[in-house]
Amino acid sequence: MSKVDLSKELKDCYKAKKKPDLVYVPEGKFLSILGKGDPNGEEYQEAIGALYSFAYTLKFHFKGQDKDFKVMPLEGLWWIEDGTFDMTNPAPREDWRWRAFIRVPDYVSEEAMQELVTDLSEKKGEKGREVSLWNFHGGISAQILHIGPYSEETPTINTLHEWVEKSGYRLRGNHHEIYLSDPRRSKPENLKTIIRHPLDELGLG
Repeated sequence: MSKVDLSKELKDCYKAKKKPDLVYVPEGKFLSILGKGDPNGEEYQEAIGALYSFAYTLKFHFKGQDKDFKVMPLEGLWWIEDGTFDMTNPAPREDWRWRAFIRVPDYVSEEAMQELVTDLSEKKGEKGREVSLWNFHGGISAQILHIGPYSEETPTINTLHEWVEKSGYRLRGNHHEIYLSDPRRSKPENLKTIIRHPLDELGLG
């Protein structure tokens, strides 16, 4: 049985340097859940639990069909109602909006999702029913690796944004993060997070 490892197939999308760089993020399928509020709050934690439960349920479902895949890192888009999300002068956390998501192979279908959603809702309650299949195309993006606590991301984000401006690019879309470390198993000072932001292609070159 072959095992799909998207972190190897899309290795440029799941690694970053400690200095700003460009990356192309191709369109793909993701398990996704939307929410609002503090990432340390109950809603976010329940949403992440439902998302991972769905990912592993899908993994074992397809493994029974002689297909297998590696469960990918958690990712997140962050914004507030007016579309401005500024970590240097953040809005109250209860106003933060987020989309948490995990990339899955292209063979994951809506039919498979519907087949499994009842079982997931029994395990995770209604949060299981909030997980959906979502297509996302990041395109040309700027990114940088942050090492350390999530609460100390601001200087890294500033470095990225300053590089974008000096390089003649323009930000578009929402603040994007990829969580390469499991916070349950890593010390805060060792957490690795890719900070990413899509760029307006009209501003390239």
